[in-house]
Amino acid sequence: EFIINSSKVAAYNKSMFADPTKNIKALGLRETDVVADLGAGTGFYSISAGHIVGRGKVYAIEVVKDFLETITKKVREQKLSNVQVIWGNIEKIGGTKLQDNSVDAVIASNIFFQLEHKEKCIDEIKRILKKGGKVLVIDWSEFSAMSGKGAIPKNKLKEMFEGKDFLLDREIDAGVQHYGMILHKL
Repeated sequence: EFIINSSKVAAYNKSMFADPTKNIKALGLRETDVVADLGAGTGFYSISAGHIVGRGKVYAIEVVKDFLETITKKVREQKLSNVQVIWGNIEKIGGTKLQDNSVDAVIASNIFFQLEHKEKCIDEIKRILKKGGKVLVIDWSEFSAMSGKGAIPKNKLKEMFEGKDFLLDREIDAGVQHYGMILHKL
């Protein structure tokens, strides 16, 4: 008989996936911040940010329509009136549908490894982020299970951001399989 040890499964899941709540806390969001979660997926970061920025706003931007429905359902269940779900293309200037210089922080978790137009996404982040605004980047490390699926080395992604007038604030511990960094727009 096969018995699943739930604590071992939980430990495995924590080792494979980044912890949104922990990573959001590292970003240092304030209660009135406006945040864009790019490639929001099923909404883990959007929901976590929504609880922190109470009087602020979170834009959960995703291109996969099924994911938008999932996020919308979670937002309703948790009674978060400050999270707005948007269908948008983060690899296109204007694709987020947000105004220039309109957000205090951007979350970009596990997106760059799968983007074809990484530079265009960074351009869009720069466009929507206020001067001095922060971007939290979490992605698969080169040594992760996803490394063969297009993982982008941390130093290469950092250089791409720095080439677009961002400065590394600090690196964060994003888990065994991920790297994390917080950069700010100059």
